[in-house]
Amino acid sequence: MANRLSVIATRTGDDGTTGLGDGSRTPKDAPRIAAMGDVDELNSVIGVLLTEDLPADISTDLLAIQHDLFDMGAELCIPGHTALTDEHIARLDARLVHYNETLAPLREFILPGGSRGSAQAHVARTVCRRAERAVVALARVDPVNPPVRLYLNRLSDLMFVLARCINQHAGQKDTFWAGAQARK
Repeated sequence: MANRLSVIATRTGDDGTTGLGDGSRTPKDAPRIAAMGDVDELNSVIGVLLTEDLPADISTDLLAIQHDLFDMGAELCIPGHTALTDEHIARLDARLVHYNETLAPLREFILPGGSRGSAQAHVARTVCRRAERAVVALARVDPVNPPVRLYLNRLSDLMFVLARCINQHAGQKDTFWAGAQARK
């Protein structure tokens, strides 16, 4: 494990391919690589969100999610490998219930924003949706462990709820969408 990343610039990808965890090579624009890249980007966006002033329980949950996403990336990188299970989905479901209990019911759509942290959580939500679409596209051509797709679906919901919680923590109100008629 210590030598796994001893050389970063290998130049083996100069031909437009990249190596998978099983040693095989695939084009850099293959659906598997697109899914891996979107999951990696999501993990990075959550890393930026973690630099914000967040409640401790949200920070703890986001760190656990980052570890899950890294495991997901490994699962996508090694065809046939599984890392995520139904227990991961159940944990996200439980956190959704926990955070939703602290919020007033929504009666209208909200716009992304409010506090900086909330806006960053919305960015994570949209990147998560893109990662989910990439995993769905991958599953059309290669087998994908179902919890990967389910995890991303639940995570995008959780990021929406966390955006609201972060606004609440910052003393910001959600900005409700005003339809075209209301803006006239």
